[in-house]
Parts: sequence; structure tokens; C-alpha cells
Amino acid sequence: MMLSPTEPVLVEAVGVPRGTLHMGMAFSQVVHILQQQFRIIKGVQIIYNEQCPLDSDLVILLSEDGIRLSFDSSSQRLKVIEVTDMSKVKLTYCGSTFCSPEVLPTRQQIDDCFGATHPGEYDASQQMFVLHFRGLSFSFLADPKCKLDAALGSSPTGQLPNGSSPLVSRMAIYYGNSLADTRPPPLPLCCFGNQSFLEGLEVLREGDTTLGVRLTLLTEAYETSRLSGPIQKKLTRSVHFGDSVQDVVWALGSPNKVFYKEEDKMKIHAQDSHRLLAARASDYFYNYFTLGMDVLFDAQRHVVKKIVLQSNYPGHFNFQQYYRCPFRLRLRLPPTPEQRRATLVDVASEDDGHVVTAFTKWDELQERLVKASERPVVLNRTSSTNTTNPFGSTYCYGYQDIIFEVMRNKHIASVTLYQRNGRLHRAKGTAS
Repeated sequence: MMLSPTEPVLVEAVGVPRGTLHMGMAFSQVVHILQQQFRIIKGVQIIYNEQCPLDSDLVILLSEDGIRLSFDSSSQRLKVIEVTDMSKVKLTYCGSTFCSPEVLPTRQQIDDCFGATHPGEYDASQQMFVLHFRGLSFSFLADPKCKLDAALGSSPTGQLPNGSSPLVSRMAIYYGNSLADTRPPPLPLCCFGNQSFLEGLEVLREGDTTLGVRLTLLTEAYETSRLSGPIQKKLTRSVHFGDSVQDVVWALGSPNKVFYKEEDKMKIHAQDSHRLLAARASDYFYNYFTLGMDVLFDAQRHVVKKIVLQSNYPGHFNFQQYYRCPFRLRLRLPPTPEQRRATLVDVASEDDGHVVTAFTKWDELQERLVKASERPVVLNRTSSTNTTNPFGSTYCYGYQDIIFEVMRNKHIASVTLYQRNGRLHRAKGTAS
């Protein structure tokens, strides 16, 4: 595999075809690369914090290949590539091989290949010293019997007192100057692949009514510079309820997939469900996976009737199918009982400006949005009739013209926007 820090380093797992991984690459893109090599790459594990998924890195562990990939839990982009077993990989830098299953790298080989750097930093708890380069570090096991200055690698030859050169036990590739403080870079242009990605999404509301969404898109521009090559371009587009298929395709481009609804299990909860049963035509979704959203079109009129925003949390049925949608939904929340008792003025006044994002937990909203007597709708997703969902059910709560899908850990899995009165109209003022 080609792993890209600030300078390219070739990491080829034994017997594995090459696939290029870049710092800042999205989690879904890395999973796609691994899925393409499923016959060869074995022992793939995904590690995450089930109860608090934002508190720990999202990790892909390739146990049989000695590679650990760490992703930032918020942006879900690759930030650290670790080689945990040097005997299972072949490493090449600038055409020079410095590690292979037959010959493990030494301190002397690292110096010869990468040049001089500062003396290593000693980690007494792990009895290791670490050599740091920009975006790259090597860890060496230190013999506790050796003198500290030798263990730190201050010797000009990098040799231990017994004349040997310490072996590299692990390697880390990251972005920036410090492994401890590393953050993933923006998604590299080489990872765009003629797709658009989402920098931000604002839900457009007027009072307690949702009108649509405004998206800030990132795309690869066709014009090029002699110095920098392709450039990133930022676009602002809007999608409103009542927009036609042509309007949406013009704004967002062609969808990644089109899905026709065979049934709508939520129809039974509608007041006019007996009328809905008469409709034979199938509504259809435009799935925009890289934007983290779906657009539902009415089967008869072919206009937007619902918009679904995906938070893409691990432990959800749709995890890694979508990129996380960085949405912002501003709600005017009714006051809490404590606020009502505390105020001596208008007790019916509302808090103007609570912003809901993909990182908002349902605990922060439930008391003010849902009555204690109201029970959620239980949603159990399955891929087919005879399969089960290993992640369990989610719970759907309605507020105004919004449906919040909530996971058991209280994180919001998705937000569905729709029109309560059932009328489809363009926000630009033309009723339909």
C-alpha cells in the first residue's frame, strides 16, 4: 500500500496489491479500498467507542498486516497511519527500501535513508525512544541496561554500547510536526474523484416551517494552474421543497444512487393513511453519499418532498455508506419548566437560536421538544426480510416538520425534513 505523509513512503503489506492511502482521506474511501481487496486483506477490525463515539479515534486495525489506521472521530478523516509489526511490511522511501520481512530496519538504516534529525525522546514507561521527522516517527526498544545517552540515540553512529544498532519496533505517519497533537488535513484534491463534498449545510426555516437547505460544496475545478495543478472550488447551492428533479441535479449534480421505495413503513402513522394506500407509484430517493444526504421525490409530481441528513455514527445501520453531513439546524425551542418558573415576564417566550448539529445529543433537546407522555416510533432497519440488524433499533421523535432518528447512545443518527401540510411548493414563492 502507498501511504502518503508529507513525503511519499511506500508501505506494501506482504502479498497485498497496492492501494493509495492519503492523510486526510475519508473513512468511507479507505473502507472502499479495503473492500476491493477483500480476497487478500484479512483480519480487518473496526474499533470505536460505542457509548461515546466522539471521545475516541475511529480505528481500522489490519491485524494480519501489522497496520493501524486512526481517523479523527469528528471529521472521520485519516490522521495517523501506524505500522505496528515491521516484519509484515515492505517500506520504501525515495526508491530506497529500508524495511522488509527479511531485514528489519535499524537506527543506522533510518539515518542513511532519511538523514540527520534530533536525538530521540525517551519514553521511560514503555522503555522506548522515538526519532521524529516532520510527519514521521520511528520507535525503538531501548535496553534498560544501556546507558541513557546511548538509548537516546545521541551516538553519532546510532549504535548501542555493545556495538549493535537498535531495531525499529513501530512507525507512525501523521500530518504536522507532532504525533500527540496531530489533526487530519483537509480532504486532498486527489481524493475528490469528480465528486462534490460538503463543507457545511444550513437548514432554511421560516418560523416553525422548514423551507429547504443551503449547501456549501467543495469540488475540484477543471481550470488548472501551471504551479499548483487542479484547484479546489467552493460553490453555494440550495434545495427547496417543491424543486424539480432538474433543479436538484443542476444544484448538486447526479446522485451516487437512485433508490425506489417499495414500501413506507411510516405511512401507518399518517392521519390519511387510508388515502396513501391507494397510491401505486413509488417515490424515489436520490442518494448523495459524499454529501451525507438523501432527497426524496414525489412519484406523481417529481418534486422534492423530503430531505434526509445523515450523521454517520459507528453502530448505526447505515454507517460508512454516507459521509457525515455537517448540518446546522436552528430551532426556536420552548422554555424549560425551570425557565418558566424563573421568568416574571412572558412565560411563553421562546429561546431564539438553539443550533442542532451532527454532534448534538438528544439529551440536550428531548425535554424541550417532546412531551414526557409521547412515545417514539421504533425503527428496525434490515437489509432484507430474513436478516436482522446487529446494531439494534433506533427511535424516531417528531417535532414540527422534523423527525430525529436517535440511537441508543442518544446521538442523532439522522434528521428528516418534510412539509407538515403535505403541500409541495417552491420556496421562491410559486405554490404548487
